[in-house]
Parts: sequence; structure tokens; C-alpha cells
Amino acid sequence: MASDVTSPPTPPLDATPSNASNSKPDDRIVVARKLVKVYDGGGLEVRALRGVNLDVRRGEMVAIMGPSGCGKTTLLNCLSGIDEFTSGEVWIAGRRLSRLNDNEKTDFRALKMGFIFQNYNLLPVLRAVENVELPLLVRGDDPKTSRTKALDALGAVGLEREALKKPAELSGGQQQRIAVARALVNEPDIVFADEPTGNLDTETTKEVIDLMKKLHRDKGLTFVMVTHDGSVGNSTQRVVLMRNGLILKSFRPTGV
Repeated sequence: MASDVTSPPTPPLDATPSNASNSKPDDRIVVARKLVKVYDGGGLEVRALRGVNLDVRRGEMVAIMGPSGCGKTTLLNCLSGIDEFTSGEVWIAGRRLSRLNDNEKTDFRALKMGFIFQNYNLLPVLRAVENVELPLLVRGDDPKTSRTKALDALGAVGLEREALKKPAELSGGQQQRIAVARALVNEPDIVFADEPTGNLDTETTKEVIDLMKKLHRDKGLTFVMVTHDGSVGNSTQRVVLMRNGLILKSFRPTGV
């Protein structure tokens, strides 16, 4: 059987980041080629992705933007292996997703990826620290070590004092910070975020994005986020603009 660790192809011109001149040719953590996703909508085929090419360099902070229904979340889900793609190929950190079975994808996500969702996805019966340590326990890590890592992650997002509180006792912004801590606790290579500020007010949105930017800067994390908020997109290093299942252009926001 062919190995799932292969050399991804050369970057496409429309996906080269604005700082590519300062990047090494082999430092891409995400590579997608000719990515197609077709849904069966009750007998009618819906082409959510129409041959997407995309590269993301290690340490980049990228926003995927575009109108509702343009394929943003579908692209994010296909890149992370949550959703199957119809054709094309995706490499994450050098691993070719199509060569991994479902269990291998699950293990790969647990080891290499972090996720932040619009609705926080916290378990209401668990305390903050328990929500954060859960991904480590699920993958079989030592409980004592998992608790220490979870407390450290909460400290990184400024919520160490809220460790024993349940989600209902916290504000929306605090809950999203817990979600960020949970995404970081496994020390991922890349964090995927789907509308991470969609349920937050303007002030709290700025606080959460500032936190993500600080973690990106201090820890060198790679962030790929879907957002409809222009202020969020403009705070990243690169915006990838989508329309009708295709990438129209990739550009560096003004003032970045």
C-alpha cells in the first residue's frame, strides 16, 4: 500500500500567502488540490466545492470569508477531515487524508488539531477544567497529567480562577475562552475555527480575537477560521475570499 505521507504538490499561485517570500517552500501545513464536494440534495446534486486549491503556511492566521452558502464551512470540514470530499486531495502536516480510515482520522485530529465552534460545544454538566481536559481523557491520556494541562490551558486564556465553574455560570465570552483553551490543550499543530465570534457582541468579539492573536503570536499556532465578520477577517494575516464553491482571491488585509 502506498504511504499516506507524501510530498504535497507545488503551491498554486492564487493560494500563495502575502509573506511567501519569507517562507520556506516546505513549511505548508495545509495543502488542498482540486477539492470537490458534492451533496445529494434529494436527488439534486449540490456542488458545495468546485475544485478548490489552497495552501496555508505553518504559523499563519487565515480567515475564510464569503456570503452564506459559498462553501466556507464545507471547506473547513473537508480540510479537517470531519467531512468526506468527493474528489481532490488534502494534506495536513504532510498526511494525506484520503489514505486514512475513519479511526485514523479521529486519532489524527486528536493529536494534531484543535477546534473552536460558534456554539462553544461545552458540556453543561462539566466544570470548565473538565470540559478542557475531556479531549485528553478521550484519547487515553493520564488523568493527572490531563488535569495539569487543562489548568495550564485555562491559565493561558485568563480563566484559571473559573476552573471549577460550569458553563451556565459563565458569560458567553468566558465560555468561548474555555472553548479556545480546549482547542489548545492537546498542543495542536493547527486550530480550525468555525464562526468563533458568531454568538458574541462587538466588545467580546474583540477580546476573543485579541486572545487568539496573542496565542498565535506567542505560541506560533496556525489558525484557519471561517467568519462573516469583516473586523475579524481584517485582524488576520490573510483573507481567502470564496464565492459559489470557489476561491476568488487571497489577499493581505489593509493595515496588517
